[in-house]
Amino acid sequence: MADLPREGKLARSPDFTQLIDMASESVGGKILFATDDFFAPAENLIKSDSPRRGDDEYTEFGKWADGWETRRRRAPGHDWCVIKLGVQGTIRGFDVDISYFPGDYAPRISIQAANLEEGKEPEIPQRGVRMGVAATPEELEAVAELRSSDWDLLVPMTELKPEKPASSHNYFPVNSQQKWTHVRLNMFPDGGIARLRVYGVGHKDWTAADPKEPLDLVAMAYGGACVGFSNAHFGHPNKMIGVGPPRSAADGWETARRPDRTWSPTRGSPSARTGASAACA
Repeated sequence: MADLPREGKLARSPDFTQLIDMASESVGGKILFATDDFFAPAENLIKSDSPRRGDDEYTEFGKWADGWETRRRRAPGHDWCVIKLGVQGTIRGFDVDISYFPGDYAPRISIQAANLEEGKEPEIPQRGVRMGVAATPEELEAVAELRSSDWDLLVPMTELKPEKPASSHNYFPVNSQQKWTHVRLNMFPDGGIARLRVYGVGHKDWTAADPKEPLDLVAMAYGGACVGFSNAHFGHPNKMIGVGPPRSAADGWETARRPDRTWSPTRGSPSARTGASAACA
């Protein structure tokens, strides 16, 4: 949903939001570690759908939240999590979405990133289903091998700004040509974040590719991206070039039905009037 025009704000979402979300669970993004998951687990950050309100929903730990929410810190430090990108590549921008966290959102964040060699990650314990817990000493010891506090800083510590309760997006453009495989989201000191979108373009090392192996050159994992479209009412064209097989009819490009379309009896299928067809590039 686009932001409402206001002084000092963009009247619409930045252009980079039309790129793929490289951290989304739908393309294989994964939470490797989080310091705390007391009220809501960090896995919610990378859900492919938009956050929703849960006014009358409660868990044994408190009010249900559609996002990542930590408990108030009673000790020095801050909460953070590490995400392995499902699509590795160049990051063009972030969206830190705090929708439906009007009173307990994280007041400040920063974002770091790294390009880790495949297969060189330390063995971090599987997270499983989490809520009402903090990171264990074993998890803290394992993730320390990543040295994530030393990763490149793409977004310096910045104060988050709430807007409309159902649409509170904080956008951060990135000017970097590097390939990234992991990101670290820091919240200072604690709180809640509904979604983290990591927008960018996939990157493949073509020098290491087998020239005899057939490859889908338009696949988002190899750098494909939709650069324009006429209509994306029910689904963005980028879904057509996603990772893995489609899971449902919603996992594709679908346009709104045009009221000016006509029926062609000779072809037995709908045909649009001149200039009324759907297209993507």
